[in-house]
Amino acid sequence: MTAPIPSATNPITHASAESTSNSGLDSKSPDIYEAEHVHRVYQQIAPHFSATRFKPWPVVDRFLKERPPGSVGLDVGCGNGKYLTVNPDIYIIGSDRSSNLIRIAYDRKVQDSVVADAIDLPHPDGRFDFAFSIAVIHHFSSPDRRALAIKTILRTLRGPSTQNEQAGKALIVVWALEQKNSRRGWGEGDQQDIFVPWVLSKQYSTLSPNKLQEGCKMEPKGMEGTDALTDGGAQVETKKEVTYQRYYHLYRKGELESDIIAAGGVIHESGYEKDNWWAICGPSA
Repeated sequence: MTAPIPSATNPITHASAESTSNSGLDSKSPDIYEAEHVHRVYQQIAPHFSATRFKPWPVVDRFLKERPPGSVGLDVGCGNGKYLTVNPDIYIIGSDRSSNLIRIAYDRKVQDSVVADAIDLPHPDGRFDFAFSIAVIHHFSSPDRRALAIKTILRTLRGPSTQNEQAGKALIVVWALEQKNSRRGWGEGDQQDIFVPWVLSKQYSTLSPNKLQEGCKMEPKGMEGTDALTDGGAQVETKKEVTYQRYYHLYRKGELESDIIAAGGVIHESGYEKDNWWAICGPSA
């Protein structure tokens, strides 16, 4: 049975299913849909989400440590900035659509981080040695927008030069559909466009105003969850757990490579690691 379509401003509490059918996708424009089912959710859950994100994924750790000293790159969808310190010999500019997560990343005071959408990056074209985007592209809700996000990232990379310098490289990582051996159990034949719940811990849904301001301040009026702050920002209405539903597109085998090619990129390496598909790619010559 398909659960009601949730939104960040009207979360479903105590959801029993881990994922739900995305049957309402066609009724809204993709940018509005993502605002409701991705951006606003991460604004609400930012402190709790950040507290669970501290260990670098192996494929990302390898990619960053292989970058030559002095390289300058981008972390597109940096979240709390956990990758900004993996390799102290390179310089990374982080960006994320969530201003609350960027506040947390900025407080690390080690690299730069800015609020930006992956399909509208504020960086110049062809200037960066590398880029990486981890668990971000799968939040875009249409094939065209996923390809556009990849194209935008590739556009920032240095192209091949006449001095035989290597072109910039980008690492893209997305959630896989093929997760039969994981606790999620998804596999071939399952829906690719789904909702994945985030149960907001009571300690984060009942933060005091001072703690919220330190970690991440809630969005202005009109963006609060039903169990979040009141309009005045002074009181929490309830102490019960709240489940927010996040939109994901689960990538099947070979789909990430196809999106990269559709975006005008070339594949250098690709593979599967811990329920994720990944690819190292670059701009075409």
